[in-house]
Amino acid sequence: MNQPTPAIVAQHAVRRLPRLALLLLCAAYVLPGFLGRAPWKSEDIEAFGYMLQLAQPAWGEAVSWLKPTLLGQQDDSLALLPFWLGAAAIRLAPTGWEDFFARVPFMGMLALTLASTWYAVYALARHPAAQPVAFAFGGEAKPKDYACALADGGLLALMACLGLARLSHEITPALSQLCLASLLFLGLSTLPNHRIYSGLSFAVGMLGLTLSGAPSLALWLGVGGSWIRAIAQPDPSQRRLSMLELGLLALICLLCITTAGVLDLWRWRVVPHHMVDLHILAKLMMWFTWPAWPLALWSLWRWRGQLSQGWRYPHLGLPLWFASVTIGTTWVTGLSDRALLVSLPAVATLAAFALPTLRRSLSAWIDWFTLLFFSICALIVWVVWISMQTGMPAQPAINVARLVPGFAPEFSWATFSLALTATLAWFWLVKWRIGHHRTAIWKSMVLPASGAVLCWMLVMSLWLSLLDFSRSYVLMVKKVTQLTGPVNCLQYAGISRAQGAALRFHAKVQLMSVHMPQTDCRWLIVDRTNLSLLSTKLKQLGWTEVAQAPRVENKEESIVIFKPTAAMP
Repeated sequence: MNQPTPAIVAQHAVRRLPRLALLLLCAAYVLPGFLGRAPWKSEDIEAFGYMLQLAQPAWGEAVSWLKPTLLGQQDDSLALLPFWLGAAAIRLAPTGWEDFFARVPFMGMLALTLASTWYAVYALARHPAAQPVAFAFGGEAKPKDYACALADGGLLALMACLGLARLSHEITPALSQLCLASLLFLGLSTLPNHRIYSGLSFAVGMLGLTLSGAPSLALWLGVGGSWIRAIAQPDPSQRRLSMLELGLLALICLLCITTAGVLDLWRWRVVPHHMVDLHILAKLMMWFTWPAWPLALWSLWRWRGQLSQGWRYPHLGLPLWFASVTIGTTWVTGLSDRALLVSLPAVATLAAFALPTLRRSLSAWIDWFTLLFFSICALIVWVVWISMQTGMPAQPAINVARLVPGFAPEFSWATFSLALTATLAWFWLVKWRIGHHRTAIWKSMVLPASGAVLCWMLVMSLWLSLLDFSRSYVLMVKKVTQLTGPVNCLQYAGISRAQGAALRFHAKVQLMSVHMPQTDCRWLIVDRTNLSLLSTKLKQLGWTEVAQAPRVENKEESIVIFKPTAAMP
C-alpha cells in the first residue's frame, strides 16, 4: 500500500549543511571560468562583441540599443537584456578591462540562479503534501528543517550537473535565460507565502526571458505555471490566489506578449525532426543532466501516488512542467544544449525530492560511482599538467603538442596552490563521507557536487593557459597584427561575427566593409572559407593576397590578408 507521501525522515537526518561550507562551494564553482581568461570561441566572444559595439560604437556605424548589431548583423537569438547589462558594465571599465567588467553581471546571474534554486526547493518542500510521514510517537523531521535539508540537496544536485559548468560561465543569452527562468520558477514556488516578492520575481523572470530572446518560452512557463498554482491544493495556512492576483499574473503575461511584439522579438525557430533523432536528444540529456536525471526519474517513481494528480501538488507539478517545456523546446529548436540549460533547476528540484526516499544501497552506489568518476577525472587533469611541466609521462605532452602546436606551458605558483588546495579538500571530503556518523538526506549529493566543482577548478587552473591559448582568438589576431603592423582600421569581407569581435577587442582596430583600397585603410581580411566566393570580386577591386593567419585549434579557420595590388613590389 502506498503512503500519501513516500518520505519517511527522522529529525536527525535533516541537520543543516554548514552554511560557510556551502557558500565556499558555491564561490568555488562561480568564480573559476570567469576570471583570468580571454573571451573564447565562438558564442562567448560573439556576445562580447555585441556588448562592445553598444558601449564603444565603431566608426560610421549607427548604434541602436533596441536592435544591437555586430558587423552590420543582428543577433540570431534577438536577445537584448544580456547585451544591455554587458554594455553598461563595459562603459564603467578602465581600458583593457572591458572583458572582465562584461563578465561581472553574468557572475551575478549564475549566483542568482543558485540562490533561486535553493529558495524554490525550500518553498516547495514546505508544502504539506511534500512533508514526510508523521511518526506515531513523534520524532519525524520538522517542516522547516526538512525543507532546508532538501534545498541543500537541490542546490548540490544543480552544481553536480555536467552540462552546467561551461555554458554557465559564458557571457551569452543562454546564461541570462537560465537565471531568469530560475527567477520565474522561484516566483511561482513561493507565490502563496510571499505574494509581493513572488510577484516581483515572476514579473522580472517573465519580462527578462522575453528580453533575452525567449518570449515563447516565457509564455509557456508563465501561463502553465500560473495555472498549476491556481488549481494546486493549497496550504491550510494559506488562502487560494484571488481573482485579482490571477488577473495580475495574466496582465504580466500580456505585457510580455506586447513587449515582444513591439520590439519584434517573435521568430519561428521550429526545426523539423524525425523520430530517429530521439536518440540524439536522449544522449544529450543523459550526459548534460547527469547525475540529476536518474534521481529525478526515481523521484517521479517514488512519488507516483501524487503524480497522477501532479497539478494539485506544486512540488511535483511545477518542476515537471518546467522540465517538460524546456526539453520540448530543446527538441523543436534543433537539439541545442543551450536550450536544455534552462531545464537544470527543475531537474535538480525533482532530484532533491528523491533524496528522502533513497535506499541505503542506492545511496552507497551513488557515492562509490561518483568517487571513482571524479577522482579519475581529477587524476587525468593532474597527469596531463605534470606531463606538460616535466615531460613525464611523455605521451600526454606529445598529445598536447600535436593538438595545440606552439603552446609553451609555464609554471604558476598561484594556480598550482589553488589546484592543490582543491585536491586536498576533495581527499578530506571523501574521508569525511566514508566516516561513521549520522546520515543526512543531502549527503548523497555532497560527493557529486564537490567532484564537479573539483574538476572544474582543476581545469580552470591547471589547464587554463592551455585552453586560453587554443580556444581564444588571441594568437590569430597577433599573427594578423604582425603582418599588417600598427593600423587603426581594417577592411573585411566574409568574416564571422566572432572573428570581427576578436579583431576589434584584441587588435584595437576599427572594421569597415570592403570597397576600393583607400589610403587610410589599406589592409583587407577575409575568412578563408568564403575566399572562393569572393576572390574574383576582390581582384576586380584591386586586392592581392599576401598571407594567412590560421587559428591554433582549427586549421580550417584562417584569416587571409590582402593588400592593394598597386602596393605590391
